[in-house]
Amino acid sequence: MSEDQMRTFTAFVGVRRLASGRLTDVALAMKAQAAEEGDPILAFDDRSGAVIDLDLRGTEAEIVARFAELADAGDATSTVESRPDPDGAPRSRGRPKLGVIAREVTLLPRHWEWLASQPGGASQALRRLVDEARRADGGQTRMKAAKEAAYRFLSALAGDLPGFEEAIRALFAGDAKGFASHMTAWPPNIRDHALKLAALA
Repeated sequence: MSEDQMRTFTAFVGVRRLASGRLTDVALAMKAQAAEEGDPILAFDDRSGAVIDLDLRGTEAEIVARFAELADAGDATSTVESRPDPDGAPRSRGRPKLGVIAREVTLLPRHWEWLASQPGGASQALRRLVDEARRADGGQTRMKAAKEAAYRFLSALAGDLPGFEEAIRALFAGDAKGFASHMTAWPPNIRDHALKLAALA
């Protein structure tokens, strides 16, 4: 299963978690809730903790088709903003179902020469180097990203709650006990989701 297929999203109505899981499921839950009066609904990308805007126009079948098409293309974030190719042409090359993304890389001539001499060519060598670097950092990059995701989520929903600043300081200090302690009086859904995003639960 690809990383994008495993990617999860969460929607909140006020301080209550409405839905969590695949993008299509969360979008449908938001569509149903939008018909009711009440608190505003916010959707979050669990990987980044950022608020996202979902296109909920049309029928349930149209929403399912729209998000299924994006998932097949391996680009769930296109629901947040349109990212066409720079020249405006639709994507047709590459292997989008495998999540291949073409982006510019700027290197010096000696770097290109070295990459060209590697087995499998430049692309395969770069993928191999990135994978080795990810393994070598001992999870530090992942932990930093998790803390930042929790911070973004809490900034959107908990900025006015008592102990917010203290909780954020504990979060970035890696103080799991202090982080949880400062959120004790908070709405349980917010607290639990923040702990999950920060990987400190």
